[in-house]
Amino acid sequence: MAEQVGEVRYHASRVCTWSPKALRIPPWSHPALVLETLSDSPFSMRVQRRALDWRMARSDTDSSADLEAGPVRVAMWSGPRNLSTALMRSWGSRADTVVTDEPLYAVYLAGTGLDHPGRNDVLEAQPTDWPTATSRLAGPVPTGAGVWYQKHMAHHLLPTVGREWLDHGFRHAFLIRDPAAVLVSLDRVTPNPTLTDTGLLQQAELFARVADLEGEPPPVIDSADVLRDPEGTLRALCAALEVAWDPAMLSWAPGPRDTDGVWAPHWYRSVRASTGFGPPRPGPAAVPGRLQSVLKEAQPLYDTLSHHRLHAPAV
Repeated sequence: MAEQVGEVRYHASRVCTWSPKALRIPPWSHPALVLETLSDSPFSMRVQRRALDWRMARSDTDSSADLEAGPVRVAMWSGPRNLSTALMRSWGSRADTVVTDEPLYAVYLAGTGLDHPGRNDVLEAQPTDWPTATSRLAGPVPTGAGVWYQKHMAHHLLPTVGREWLDHGFRHAFLIRDPAAVLVSLDRVTPNPTLTDTGLLQQAELFARVADLEGEPPPVIDSADVLRDPEGTLRALCAALEVAWDPAMLSWAPGPRDTDGVWAPHWYRSVRASTGFGPPRPGPAAVPGRLQSVLKEAQPLYDTLSHHRLHAPAV
């Protein structure tokens, strides 16, 4: 399984069961999809046909206008120790965009009981039940902006959080990072992280769900590509999301933002000092032996998502 990265096949299921090889992913208690990596072309003919049918339906039916009307809600799903907050700064620099910072964090803390820095402040600032938290995300757009960028941590999607709300009104995208680098960085703040802590498990599940629903893969970007070529990668992301490119996304003023989560004083020191994306990170990361089993589980999930990542257009 780990060596085979290629075509993605999707199977509907009444409960979240995964392929027999399973990547050791436990079943959840809600509807989901099965993700299998194969060794042939990027998509099966069935998925390609569905993608064509979907695009034709958008352009040829009377309901296509409704799909394009109204504000654009971008749901960006990242794992921890990534460029997620810098990317939120990037989108927040657009004149047409309002951003929301980790709206499911309180749900996650209440559900897990974890004692993160600023826990009580987070629980007071956000809804702790997922129906309330998610209904707000599909509700009126703050300030009436044309684009609502929602920064999500994928591991906040606990098994107890329903998934049906994700199927309508959002343009989903995924920010990934090499799991070796994630584990080394995450281990500094969350000793001995598990596969679930990386968010890759939930990213793979949601990627499969969205691709099956829409008939084509949602956009995926890699933080290494963003640092290597910010403009090219973000241009490709905007094009995939059908959002106009804005050069303002490449830089921002330092300092805090009113839209930062209440946990920002504990986590955002480097972002608050930044004015843009930094240089590429050195690599590769040396993963300690005690985390090698987690890396072995995480790598095929990352490889599958990375296979579909966007590339900057050639110039």
